[in-house]
Amino acid sequence: MQASRWLKPAFVPSHSRVAVLVALAALLTLLSPASLYAVPLGAASSLTPAVNAVTEEQLTVPVRAEADGIPVSLEVAVWRPDGGGPHPAVLLAHGFGGSVADLREQGRKLAERGYLAVGYSARGFGASGGRIHLNDPEFEIADARALVDLIAARSDVVTEVRTDGSRDPRVGVVGASYGGALALMLGSTDPRVDSVTAYITWNDLADAFFPQRARTGGAAAASDALPGPFKALWAARFFGSATAPARTAESPASSAPPAAAPTAAPSAIPPVATPPAAAPTATPSTAKLPTAQPSPVLCGRFDPTVCRLFLAATEAGTPSPELLALLRAHSPKPLLAGLRAPTYLVQGMADSLFDLSHADATARALQAQGTPVAVRWIDGGHDGTSSTATDDEDALTAWLDTSLRDGKGASGVPGFVYAAPIPRRQSVAPLYAVPTYGDGAGSVSIAFAPVDRPRSLANPPGGTPAAVSSLGGLPIPATGGAAYQLAALPGQSVAFDTELLTDRLAIVGAPTVRLRVTSTAPSVTLFLTLWQVTGESASLPRKLVAPVTFATTPGVPTSVEVALPAATWTVEPGSRLRLLISATDSAYAVPRTARADRIELADAALIAPTLNGTRVAGSADSETDTESIGVALAIIAALLAIGAAAAWDRRQRRRDPVRPDLADIPLTVANLVKTYADGHRAVDDVSWEARRGQVVGLLGPNGAGKTTTLRMVMGLIAPDSGTAYLGSEPVHPGAPALAHVGALIEGPGFLPHLTGLANLHAFWAATGRPTEDARFDEVLDVAALGDAVHRPVRSYSHGMKQRLGIAQAMLGLPDLLVLDEPTNGLDPPQIAAMRPILQRYAAAGRTVVVSSHLLAEVEMTCSDVVVMNAGRVVATGRVADLVDSADTTVISLDPRTEVGRVGAVAEAIGRAPGVTAVEVVDDSAEPRLVVTASMPRADVVRAVAATGADVVGVSSRRHLEEVFLGVIAAAQGDDISTGTNDSGAAHGSGGAGGSVGAAGAAGSAGEPRSLSDRLRQVRSR
Repeated sequence: MQASRWLKPAFVPSHSRVAVLVALAALLTLLSPASLYAVPLGAASSLTPAVNAVTEEQLTVPVRAEADGIPVSLEVAVWRPDGGGPHPAVLLAHGFGGSVADLREQGRKLAERGYLAVGYSARGFGASGGRIHLNDPEFEIADARALVDLIAARSDVVTEVRTDGSRDPRVGVVGASYGGALALMLGSTDPRVDSVTAYITWNDLADAFFPQRARTGGAAAASDALPGPFKALWAARFFGSATAPARTAESPASSAPPAAAPTAAPSAIPPVATPPAAAPTATPSTAKLPTAQPSPVLCGRFDPTVCRLFLAATEAGTPSPELLALLRAHSPKPLLAGLRAPTYLVQGMADSLFDLSHADATARALQAQGTPVAVRWIDGGHDGTSSTATDDEDALTAWLDTSLRDGKGASGVPGFVYAAPIPRRQSVAPLYAVPTYGDGAGSVSIAFAPVDRPRSLANPPGGTPAAVSSLGGLPIPATGGAAYQLAALPGQSVAFDTELLTDRLAIVGAPTVRLRVTSTAPSVTLFLTLWQVTGESASLPRKLVAPVTFATTPGVPTSVEVALPAATWTVEPGSRLRLLISATDSAYAVPRTARADRIELADAALIAPTLNGTRVAGSADSETDTESIGVALAIIAALLAIGAAAAWDRRQRRRDPVRPDLADIPLTVANLVKTYADGHRAVDDVSWEARRGQVVGLLGPNGAGKTTTLRMVMGLIAPDSGTAYLGSEPVHPGAPALAHVGALIEGPGFLPHLTGLANLHAFWAATGRPTEDARFDEVLDVAALGDAVHRPVRSYSHGMKQRLGIAQAMLGLPDLLVLDEPTNGLDPPQIAAMRPILQRYAAAGRTVVVSSHLLAEVEMTCSDVVVMNAGRVVATGRVADLVDSADTTVISLDPRTEVGRVGAVAEAIGRAPGVTAVEVVDDSAEPRLVVTASMPRADVVRAVAATGADVVGVSSRRHLEEVFLGVIAAAQGDDISTGTNDSGAAHGSGGAGGSVGAAGAAGSAGEPRSLSDRLRQVRSR
């Protein structure tokens, strides 16, 4: 079945009707047609150009009827070369869920090379009739023999006439997965087959479905032990196919009447005898089994007996003896004694369905009886494609040419070829070969690191959650912390690491390990995987699992030897192997009963097989080093970017010349403009300067453009127009003058795992300047972190990180210090302590620029301010000048003065000669009048006292907050203060007054009059 036709996994509870359907679907799991997407079925891209024209024939071949008498015919296609015969023949068998249509491309290519290719839809698939019996020797295998009869009857096939007059064609069979098992079973039961090629298929279907990798009783074979856990995830992925509607006797494909001979197009062939339609003789797998009649909705096109046995196994949770007997009878294993034709086995290491153990068992059985055999391990399979596909196709071509065309048997390919892990910077696995499968194998013992005590795991109630190590044909990352965390669930898994390897190790085969398990249950199910660990990173290069199930006596230790999945690994020096043992695995059905196991190593070493193969020359040898090319392209791109940046830098320098007249001014901002991509103009023609000895406060409501201005000052972003100068040098990214600037903008960026002191040292080291110039002791006094400077930054509070950020900005005591909201996160004592530090820093001939919204702190810390609003500068000047004015008198009234009384006093004063404006500061704790007048201050005080008001204080100084509100309101064209704002306020001279009448009106209308209310108003705008 092609990957695009796969269904999403269905996870269902056991002992439910849906679970029954999922179990039946597991049949399809075993037979997935990976050949259609991962393995070549005959010649493909590597074949030589076509040398023969090809004619395709469409046939309908009647074969044995079903047990209930329903006739069955197969749809067959023949691709023959035009002329030049006779030709050797190749019978192509598709994977599960496929049809003859999937074989068309391979068949035509084989015919182009001079073979007569025959493909067909197996019984129960495509347009062929009948039911699916899972390669029953009496049905599917007999069908294939009938097709060999068809090939033998053709005059354009190389044929040898035997002494009894029968015709023996030169024919090979090639299949994958479902078709691969058929190829082995056909070769075992039909001596006319001259060559067998089986891709990624099974040896024992029972072991494939219920895999068991444990040996508890010495030399007992795994197949004689308890059946292993059920591969539920593969079954779930094919659930839809299992419930497909069944073909009936009335369906077109199965109701075709028997014919004396198959029909052919365009030319007829000699007649082929039609198999009798009488009731079939019972096979070993079905002879004594009663026939069941499950619903066709449940069974689809499956044989009812097969369906019934799987339904019962799923509902019981374990397979019945009858099911195991059926699966073993429908496997190559019991028939291999009859296979004498040269056999080519290709098995994948990316295959959680049929792992390498199946090809190994088949190969060893054939070797023992003298059958020529060649084995190839590829890094593809049902779970992924082979990186050596081109070489694989060439090898198949060589195999067919030597075993069929030239009659040289198995000499076309080495006895054993295996793919090593893909090296770094490459995408194709190197191939190695030895003359004979199994020759030259050795082993090494890899010691486990000492373990102080046994380790424990638990099987969770219900078997969930389950670990994830493979997804049954779906890709998952081989590396990354998330992959290991999904596989090693806390409480459900234990791990044993080997010692660090000192030499490079190449593993070829199945490593083994011995465990001692003490459990609370009479049966234990575990899942073992082999990880590679480099540093702190664990990876699973071969996403394969070794499932084990074995009986125990509760509380009594049981020793078990486990054969881990066979594959190839390359373990580099300085890394280690990790044996991960889990109680659950999402790809398998696991026991639902809670269980606790204590696990220890029975042997303190992992036995790893080795093999010294010879490198096979091929495409991997000359493969392009894609990683190096990528690095080279990245370097070229970086160089081009650097060149472009340098060109832009030179252009900027030509456009912004040096200004000698500004040499004595540390920072000059000249007509900066910045508009963002969405059209918002964040900074609009901003100009100001900061001189030596000044602490300049940059004020403004949120969104005024303060941070954008500072980022342009630091060269972090480029202005649309205008320039910032550091002394006489214009600012641009990488400008040398920036080396004399320390900054904290938009928060510090520290490495959380380093200590505070280590972060400061790392930051200074990045500047390339001498360590003695950093002045670490002085800046650490500023941070005032004490011993916390030696703790990781991840443990710091926000305020501690902010103090460390200010200290980082002060490293080297730069001439210009730029701080964006430096008091953010500091508590009041820390803010108060920071105030004199900044003032002393500037008093030493340096310059400090502070952006802040804490107006009271700016008033007490800064010597000068720049007020921005809506991207423009609306006021500048010294703080003392802005809060002090000769024509302004601030009169504080008795707090007990009623609100209405304060307004009446303001109205009376407003009518006095020489008074231009009166502002009421309606503060219940300290009601004040701000009077702007041309008369002497003493006359203003006498005028207020004459109204009968109780005066408790007189000052000429206002709070910076009041000035700020006034100039912002004036800039926005909104009369926040009483009356009309004077021109002085609009220009930042300090005026913020207005008429008394307006004040009274505002107050009567309920306009917020307190400072905090007015500040909230301004910010909301």
